[in-house]
Amino acid sequence: MRSSRASGVVRRVFKRKRALALVGAALACAAGAPAIVVPAPPPPPPPPPPPITWTLLWSDEFSGAAGAAIDTTKWRYDTGDGCPGNCGWGNSEREFYTSDTANIAQNGLGQLAITARVVVDTIPCYYGSCLYKSAKITTRGKMSVSPGRVEARIKLAAGQGLWPAFWLLGNNIGSVGWPTCGELDIMENKGSQPTSTSSAVHGPGYSGNTPFAHSYGPIVTTDYHIYAVEWDTQSIRYFVDGNQHYIVSRTNVSQYGNWVFDQPFFVILNLAVGGHFDGDPQSNAIFPATILVDYVRVYQKH
Repeated sequence: MRSSRASGVVRRVFKRKRALALVGAALACAAGAPAIVVPAPPPPPPPPPPPITWTLLWSDEFSGAAGAAIDTTKWRYDTGDGCPGNCGWGNSEREFYTSDTANIAQNGLGQLAITARVVVDTIPCYYGSCLYKSAKITTRGKMSVSPGRVEARIKLAAGQGLWPAFWLLGNNIGSVGWPTCGELDIMENKGSQPTSTSSAVHGPGYSGNTPFAHSYGPIVTTDYHIYAVEWDTQSIRYFVDGNQHYIVSRTNVSQYGNWVFDQPFFVILNLAVGGHFDGDPQSNAIFPATILVDYVRVYQKH
């Protein structure tokens, strides 16, 4: 009996100690002891920005009859060799631009054909008798686009020394000159490289051998591709067949010079021959060389 009473006393003492320990823990917690805090879940990510909606502002689908000249309500010709003042168009080019339908005409199939040919008559150029004829057209004084989207579907020709280009210049080139007017090269191609094209940005402090140039490939340049630029107050973005391959931000540009792209630009299409970009042709076997332009379209953000 005595051993049973002793064990009961032990159990009661143990229970009192356990209760006192629990009370002490509660008091310590109330006194400011650290407690385990479960962090709140992070907020959900913001919804993606809505896709940009573009409104067609201007286009040329080149739906004229075979042999028809360009629509001069939309385009104007640049002719000659750049002289005086800009002989060789600033790049030692060898072509003489004409408005002749042998060099530029609609083909009756919905495309504009720009064709470079070997000269068979005598035309004086800045370097002597001209070697090649080709064509160049612009929308200067006809249509200009403020920051927006410009695209064209184009099939190029291959051959070392060919230099096709689809590009934009600032409307104020007549008053401020180049490169202060700004230049957006949507597509350029070295005819010796039929698996790539390039895009570039030129302006004050970043012209000529600009740090803002990028090649895209591999592609087959002698197939049709859609070349495009989109730009706004903060960036310039280049695309081939809907794939953005290059972006230049306003911050990037500010490291070299002023941003000059918050203004209207006009569109240019041309097929140059020779010059600094791909060198002079080493063979006339590549001529006649024709690029086909399926359409040119200009959009503004809706």
